[in-house]
Amino acid sequence: MNPSPSSIIFGKAWLYCTVFLTGAAVMVIELLGTRLIAPFYGASLYVWTSLIAVTLIALAIGYYLGGIWADRARSGLSLIIAASGLLTLIIPWLTGPVLLATDPLGLRLGSFVSTLILFSPSLIMLGMVGPFAVKLSTSALANVGASTGSIYAVSTVGSVIGTLFLGFYLFPLVGSREIFMGLGVSLLILAMAVAWIERKYLNKSITTMVPTALLMAIGLGLYPAIASSGEAEFSNTFQTRFERESLYGWVRVIDKPKENIRLLTADASTIGAASISHGENLLTYQKIVAQIPHLSSNIEKALLIGQGAGHMVATLNKAAIVTDTLEIDLAVAEAASKYFDFIPTGDRIIGDARYEIRQLKGPYDLIILDVFTGGTEPTHLLTVEALTQLHNLLSEHGILALNFVSFLDQGKNPALASVSRTLAQVFSHQQIFISDPGSDFNDFIFLATNHAINLNDDLIPFSDRTWLKQRLLDIDTTHGTILTDNHSNLELLQIRKSEHYRRMIVESIGTRHFIR
Repeated sequence: MNPSPSSIIFGKAWLYCTVFLTGAAVMVIELLGTRLIAPFYGASLYVWTSLIAVTLIALAIGYYLGGIWADRARSGLSLIIAASGLLTLIIPWLTGPVLLATDPLGLRLGSFVSTLILFSPSLIMLGMVGPFAVKLSTSALANVGASTGSIYAVSTVGSVIGTLFLGFYLFPLVGSREIFMGLGVSLLILAMAVAWIERKYLNKSITTMVPTALLMAIGLGLYPAIASSGEAEFSNTFQTRFERESLYGWVRVIDKPKENIRLLTADASTIGAASISHGENLLTYQKIVAQIPHLSSNIEKALLIGQGAGHMVATLNKAAIVTDTLEIDLAVAEAASKYFDFIPTGDRIIGDARYEIRQLKGPYDLIILDVFTGGTEPTHLLTVEALTQLHNLLSEHGILALNFVSFLDQGKNPALASVSRTLAQVFSHQQIFISDPGSDFNDFIFLATNHAINLNDDLIPFSDRTWLKQRLLDIDTTHGTILTDNHSNLELLQIRKSEHYRRMIVESIGTRHFIR
């Protein structure tokens, strides 16, 4: 007997709804994956590469296994979805142990292996949904090509909607751990609905309902344990004053009372440090800012890109310099005001620098580019094109100050050489200073101008001249490359730096500081 039109429509509807929702779940897991991994390994190209590769690997395996299962058994779609829900639900709970176990593998291999362990099981199960749905759709519609195309089209549309909904609406309002748990529970509920349809309309065995219900019960039972695992655990050595998961990272203010230190961190980077008792700046490299007003006359207006805790604004304010600040993360700006007493002296801009600097008019007498910290680096801000944009905002005698964290390597580090060669494409003069002459791993301050800076100028106080000359540096640019929007290998050149910096932070604060 041929199926009725209503049953055909219902068969399409529930299948399309299922693949739409599971398609959305795939992208939610992929996008949220970086928010669990980034605090530990950084939101670098390697983390994103690992997530994309693992997603594709898992889906390929899921498509293959799903096709085999669908050919051998006409029931089980609800069980597949339920398994994906449970595996998604436990991801936040497994994150800590997995990241700790993969830590010795280093940045690239560690991020890939941890991503593979955490996300591939649930993604494999979600990948199995498509072939199973095609099998069910084909038996009802007897049109293999159209059925397959429509199933995967709807699944892809679900992925698109899931991506937009997560990025534009859900994530700004809800934390990543809560989204993971909500997604897991939602998949379990979907599995229950599919099991009911399989039993009532497709005449499948009731046994599919039993494991689905069991998995859901186990998953919901795990919820309190998973939720509690996200609580911050600090000894009396550390006190978390502020914690916010923003669109760009995990922002924290951490006090170390015994050492009289207050830290502002974003994921695995320390972007501000001050004494708890008096609030004075503890980052040595920022002391050079106090010297800059002596290097050029009539500096009245400055732009700081990468506000951090805002100490440089206060320093410039002492020299009667008004400073506009540009910070990508609203949570960082909030923490700076509340816990580091940051008071803006100029315009306060929140946004991505490459976009926002196109909106600025200038001119600025001084631009400070302070975004290349010990952690993940926004390499798109250190290219010929980006520096040209900043150059166009400078006044005739303006100065660009750029802070860069790396190794000295006896002046032969290719990363430092690349920065220098790239600056030379835009500015005719540059001078390089090292923050701590006694250390190989260091902050390096590049001053780029279109005019020569004379450190022997009598306008510069003698003590400042001495301080600067002791830190003046020559580097070998032979092995450097010119960084452009089209090609930048800066992340590759800075792998050793990123791993060394993370080890330093781990020794100072502890590994669990970076685990969500």
